[in-house]
Amino acid sequence: MTLSSMTGFARASAGHAPLTWAWELKSVNGKALDVRLRLPAGFDALDIPARQLISQNFKRGNVQINFAVQGGDEAERITINHEVLEQYLALAETLRKRVGGPAPQVENLIALRGVVEMKSYTLDEAERASLEKQMLATLEEAVVALAHNRKQEGTELSALIKAQIDQIEALHKAASENPARQPEAIKQRLKDQVAQLMGVHAFDEARLHQEAIVMATKADVREELDRLAMHIKAARALLKSPEPVGRKFDFLAQEFNREANTLCSKANDASLTAIGLDLKTVIDQMREQVQNIE
Repeated sequence: MTLSSMTGFARASAGHAPLTWAWELKSVNGKALDVRLRLPAGFDALDIPARQLISQNFKRGNVQINFAVQGGDEAERITINHEVLEQYLALAETLRKRVGGPAPQVENLIALRGVVEMKSYTLDEAERASLEKQMLATLEEAVVALAHNRKQEGTELSALIKAQIDQIEALHKAASENPARQPEAIKQRLKDQVAQLMGVHAFDEARLHQEAIVMATKADVREELDRLAMHIKAARALLKSPEPVGRKFDFLAQEFNREANTLCSKANDASLTAIGLDLKTVIDQMREQVQNIE
């Protein structure tokens, strides 16, 4: 199973006359699962089941959900209130007989208050329950699409991080085999440094060897290299884990960085320091990618 990213986008829409609706989901990085849901007025009942659906499918990330509902041509109808119209017509006829004048015109009648009404689309309890069920089914489609997008990006992340772990392993091997770590190499460097500083070439070989051993002990990076080897093994195991591993990988990346820092501080040769700096560079790059893992 590949890693899953925390970033992605998905949209799903559907309708049931006279309404149409659409869900838009956007996910970005987050330390935990944070769901922000915007619902139009009158659809508050969707809040809890929508959040439950998200929490069942995702463990980390800031997920923003926008839900929009629009009415079709039949959502609002222009109707004539015939009862009110008849009252106006009766009153107009009475006045016309008393004072005279032409019959009332249509454009004047529909302008009278209460003659024209907007009838909104209304649902009974059973219809609303059925409609909300359909709306949640559409949300589920969007969730499936978002999960797919996050998996796709996770596949790319997995390949990238695997390549970085390979680089770390190669640098680990180079550091392990670096000849500058050997006591004899340290002895020779110490001998050269003393000769350069003191201008002498005759040494107490026994004392020089003893000092070289002390320096080698202080500069010994075997523990750091051993821990790096364990971290490499742990990282490869996390790449194969079926569970969300973002938190564990983030912690492991910090441990990688700690060992690389110690290696650089204890390095007693420029070549070993260069390997340590290369390690830090690759580890920093890996840490950036790890921030995207669910």
